[in-house]
Amino acid sequence: MSSIDDFNKLDIRVGEIIRTEVFKNAKKPAYKLWIDFGDEIGIKRSSAQITKFYEAEELIGRQILAVINFPPRQIADFMSEVLVLGVYTEQGVILIQPDQKVNKGDKLG
Repeated sequence: MSSIDDFNKLDIRVGEIIRTEVFKNAKKPAYKLWIDFGDEIGIKRSSAQITKFYEAEELIGRQILAVINFPPRQIADFMSEVLVLGVYTEQGVILIQPDQKVNKGDKLG
C-alpha cells in the first residue's frame, strides 16, 4: 500500500501545451510536447502516446496535468522532462485536465 506521504512526494502541476510535433523516431505512435508551466517552472518537454484521440495541432492551448519532479528520461532522440497524466482506456490514452481554466503551474493538492 502507498501512503499519503508517498503521494505528497509527487509534484503534479498544470501546464499549457504550446507546441507539438509528431514523434517520428518513437517506437510507438507519440507526440513531442512543449508545455508551459508558468514563470516559476518554465517550459518543459514530454513525449506522450496520445495519438489515438488527439491531433497534434488541436493540443495547442490545452491545459494538462503532469508530474514535474521525475528525472528526465531519454526516449529515442528526445529528452522527456515531465510525465503527462492520462487515463488508459481500451481505445487509447485520455488526458487528465482541469475542467476550468487555472493558472499555469498551479499544483494538484
